[in-house]
Amino acid sequence: MKASRARLFKEYKEVQREKAADPDIQLVCDDSNIFKWTALIKGPSETPYEGGVFQLAFSIPEQYPLQPPQVRFLTKIFHPNVHFKTGEICLDILKNAWSPAWTLQSVCRAIIALMAHPEPDSPLNCDSGNLLRSGDTRGFQSMARMYTRLAAMPKKG
Repeated sequence: MKASRARLFKEYKEVQREKAADPDIQLVCDDSNIFKWTALIKGPSETPYEGGVFQLAFSIPEQYPLQPPQVRFLTKIFHPNVHFKTGEICLDILKNAWSPAWTLQSVCRAIIALMAHPEPDSPLNCDSGNLLRSGDTRGFQSMARMYTRLAAMPKKG
């Protein structure tokens, strides 16, 4: 646990130092628990998520960085690799392809890349995956854009 705490403090310092370097990601550590983090990530441009800001919740195991963090979307998102109700993310680096070289910041980057390049063949959201697998890109993008507007964009007025 001591090693994981030291690693997380190191990542915390890096995040503080590099805030301006990556404007698409805002990582925040819980004030009272270094094993709980949240992130705000911007939807990638030229995707149905563009203009949206999505909140992620990180739960870091005591064996970190030897084990991956648990990450889920708190913001509703229509995406084949994200469970619509729980926000669970199907991403290999959060499961069997994890390496201690990954940081919380790089996990956020990988999630942004997944948003831009969905993998419909391993869906957690079957409706979304089926639209893409059947070639209905327009239908998928329309639904994803609608949920982005409803859940991830600031309300006007």
